[in-house]
Amino acid sequence: MEPIEFWKMSGSGNDFILIDNRDGRIREEEMGQLVERACRRRVSVGADGVIFVVESAKYDFGWRFFNADGGEVEMCGNGGRCVARFALLKEIAGPRMTFETLAGPVSAEVNGRVVKILMPDPGTASVDIDLEFQAGWKTCDFIHTGVPHVVVGVEDITNHPVREQGRAVRYHSRFAPEGTNANFITRTGPNGLSVRTYERGVEDETLACGTGAIASALVASVRGMVTPPVTVKTKGGEELIIHFKRKRDSFEEVWLEGNTAIVYEGRLNHETL
Repeated sequence: MEPIEFWKMSGSGNDFILIDNRDGRIREEEMGQLVERACRRRVSVGADGVIFVVESAKYDFGWRFFNADGGEVEMCGNGGRCVARFALLKEIAGPRMTFETLAGPVSAEVNGRVVKILMPDPGTASVDIDLEFQAGWKTCDFIHTGVPHVVVGVEDITNHPVREQGRAVRYHSRFAPEGTNANFITRTGPNGLSVRTYERGVEDETLACGTGAIASALVASVRGMVTPPVTVKTKGGEELIIHFKRKRDSFEEVWLEGNTAIVYEGRLNHETL
């Protein structure tokens, strides 16, 4: 197996391996296993997920997005921002682009390190869902922002047991068999939230989650906690800005904005796979 060229990128703390696979050299049936092995930290590259750039008949390009466990999912907000900058720098697309995902077409604008992506319209928020409250919970809601998210309001986000409670929510029978992501939020001001997220597929708390930040901002808006644009402080300390328009129980023109970073470029050797 020839070494695989890749970029390592970070989107506000979420880290990804990006591979230009428009030539199809990595076959579809090989992707999941490659992802699972490449995302192992300490023994391989290590990442929250892998993005394969593929050809698209309708748009500038398409993507296949896999979480670290090798499972493919529909959408990843921070991954979407990273792939947009990757596509610009690799001359796959211009600074304004649209790419194809399993959740629908996603438009993006790249301005240096800052990338904004226009997300597919989310579902309506389900407020006060019937889920057993755990210690420290004030509210519990649900919304689908390309992938499913539970949003829990808590008193003390700094010391909250996100990993333990997040895992319980992620595997709750209500969301079986696919499971859900779990976000824990605290209001920091009329336009601000602090958010911590347990991500399915990564199976741990991550430093940031784009679709989780969006879910948290939209649910908080429904509850009257914040008004857009909403600045979300992530576990990693960076900020994501969520722009949106609300029409009663629905949302449109939902944009996710934040910084991206190129960590390094490399060649993935078969010995680590």
